[in-house]
Amino acid sequence: MSSTEPIIKVKNLSKTFRTAKKKTGFMSTVRNLFSTEYEEFKAVDKVSFEIAPGELVGYIGPNGAGKSTTIKMLTGILHPTEGEIIVDGLVPQKERIHNARKISVVFGQRSQLLWDLPALDSFEMMRKMYAIPKKRFEENLEEYTTLLGLDEFKNRPVRQLSLGQRMRCELAVALLHDPKVVYLDEPTIGLDVVAKEKIREFILQLCKNRGTTVILTTHDIVDIERLCQRMIIIDKGHVIYNGTLSEIKQRYCHLRRVLFSLDEDSQYRDIIESLGKIDTSVQINLREDRSIAISFNPQNISASDITRYIVNSYPVKDLTVEEADLEEIIREIYIKE
Repeated sequence: MSSTEPIIKVKNLSKTFRTAKKKTGFMSTVRNLFSTEYEEFKAVDKVSFEIAPGELVGYIGPNGAGKSTTIKMLTGILHPTEGEIIVDGLVPQKERIHNARKISVVFGQRSQLLWDLPALDSFEMMRKMYAIPKKRFEENLEEYTTLLGLDEFKNRPVRQLSLGQRMRCELAVALLHDPKVVYLDEPTIGLDVVAKEKIREFILQLCKNRGTTVILTTHDIVDIERLCQRMIIIDKGHVIYNGTLSEIKQRYCHLRRVLFSLDEDSQYRDIIESLGKIDTSVQINLREDRSIAISFNPQNISASDITRYIVNSYPVKDLTVEEADLEEIIREIYIKE
């Protein structure tokens, strides 16, 4: 954490949703007309963290962990049940208009662009909405057009753009008013490798050149490794890790992995089932390149025991032993919690 005063402060943040209990049967339906029973679900539970100006932080967790609920409270869309939020000196829920001028949100699966009009029209609409001075608007648009390569398609209707092209326009339109804080929700979801890399490079340049603070939610481990200086992991509404990537790797460096590939005619599914009998603590995954990854803790079973079993049981083409990557580490954290 920088010695600079944090731009985002979150203390004991909680959000509880209250929903009506669903009951079956005619009499239950009649009773519900006069009195309704409710049940409560705590989506976020006493979450606390601070983020420094210009920091790029990954806010990650499985589906339903509380990520989106947290972001909605940070933006002022949702009111917290308990706790405090300060974003650049403002309480988002009390000062929504002032807060909205200082922040921006980009959703990978929702668009801020006008679907049937050229992206350029959406940019102009944003200029008027935020009262961006014309000179500043033109400077920003020129910079983002260059960095994101918008020239070839910014005059085409948004509905004609590819997903990668649209996402580049989404980033540009969200940043035209010079927000201090940007919340990125799955910005690379569904993109091809080239488009993902272009988006990642742009985000890095944004933080480096403009000092923009970015909170990134993503399920893409490469996004985290390429972009994030720090990572906050949330699960079941609780923060279970808050630290740098190097710290998490040091803390869980005991994890190791055996990678191997087999002959083309091997029955991978049957093999994976039989490998699960080696030790109940190992994690086995079939990768996209058809190799098999076995993640294990050397305190429970040795690499030599695993490799001996594999070599003696299957026609192995290649085999390597290496440290577990970030994905395995995060998976183990979820399991432990």
